[in-house]
Amino acid sequence: MAKKGLALHNKVFIGLIAGAAAGVAANAFFGGAAWLGWTVDKITQPAGQIFLRLLFMVVIPLIFASLSLGVAQLGDLRKLGRIGLKTLAYFALVTALATTIGLSLVNLIRPGAGVSAEVRDQLIGAYAGQAQSAVAQVAGFKLGVEMIVNLVPRNPVAAAAQGDMLAWIVFSLIFGLAVGLLPRERAAPMLGFLQALADAVVVIIDLVMKLAPYGVAALLFSVTARFGYDLLQKLLWYVLTVLIGLAIHQFGVYSLLVKFLGGMSPRFFFARAKMVMLTAFSTSSSNATLPTTMRVSENELGLPREVGGFVLPLGATMNMNGTALFEGVTVLFLAQVFGIELNLAAQGIVVLLSVVTAIGTAGVPSGSIPLLVLVLQAVGVPGEGIALILGVDRLLDMCRTTLNVTGDLTAAAFIARSEGYSLKAAHVPAR
Repeated sequence: MAKKGLALHNKVFIGLIAGAAAGVAANAFFGGAAWLGWTVDKITQPAGQIFLRLLFMVVIPLIFASLSLGVAQLGDLRKLGRIGLKTLAYFALVTALATTIGLSLVNLIRPGAGVSAEVRDQLIGAYAGQAQSAVAQVAGFKLGVEMIVNLVPRNPVAAAAQGDMLAWIVFSLIFGLAVGLLPRERAAPMLGFLQALADAVVVIIDLVMKLAPYGVAALLFSVTARFGYDLLQKLLWYVLTVLIGLAIHQFGVYSLLVKFLGGMSPRFFFARAKMVMLTAFSTSSSNATLPTTMRVSENELGLPREVGGFVLPLGATMNMNGTALFEGVTVLFLAQVFGIELNLAAQGIVVLLSVVTAIGTAGVPSGSIPLLVLVLQAVGVPGEGIALILGVDRLLDMCRTTLNVTGDLTAAAFIARSEGYSLKAAHVPAR
């Protein structure tokens, strides 16, 4: 009998550690060397981007197939409405809780009070160009009625091409609803097509994930070879505050939610969700992780496909617990750096805006930065101050994306259990 090789998630973990360690070592011994910059720009960064693009490639057809199929198979409009309302309420409440945890930690630790004016000016000067770009991106962005109108695409194909995920999700929901309202015999061919499309996408995902250990190693090497330790030391307390908040939510709040609302053992849940967390950490993208999230939800956690197909694509775009926590911490941190005191009312506005802007955040690397500028400006903190944290954002992005996608799985578990589905895998011992 042939020996079974390493599990894929173990290979990915090895690739992650090897890439990060090699990058840190390269930065420590050869930082600033021309050949290292060339290696990152011409070899490891392109290799990592190819892996990311292969994952992004299937996101649009995956959302369309899984969401439309999930809605069509739910059938009953009242059931669909009930699941939709519960899903959105869960997203909003857990995201608000995450932001509150972040704000509480900043008020307790006060990381901004330790940043000197010299370091502040140095960071603003180093990342001024990127900060101005982020400010420019939100110049014409408006929260409110216009944002709601834009949820309905004039042209769904254009929405898909432009990566407008919320509009594409709305179209997929409406299409699935229409298929569900057709007589069964008329709907059968389309249901068969959607099922075949979803199955074909899964095959592509399986093929792409065979490259994951190498893609992850390339991505992590590129980040750490440029990053090093210098910048991290200057912003150490800020970084630690964000990471502590993310850890509390990931392993504290989610454990409680999974146990009491999802009916699963937290140990079982996290053991089965390892692949999702590793993929999210290495790609920094909820959208790129969605194919893996869908597969793990059904095959590892035993969640029903119709629930996962509805909740998870929505979560990849709208359920950004980690992003909201990061935004809350960052706003108060920058306010402390600039000597701006935000009272309880102002912090309440930060919670509200962090939840709202997290919903509108693109599920791609650093997608939260432009909308974070909106929150800063709303409470009187200079938007250009975002330059202070841009150097460490990639590391924090990796961590908050892990929280985001884990939250999607907790939501799917809650919805499935609340709808009376039998979660057979929930009682299987972790492997």
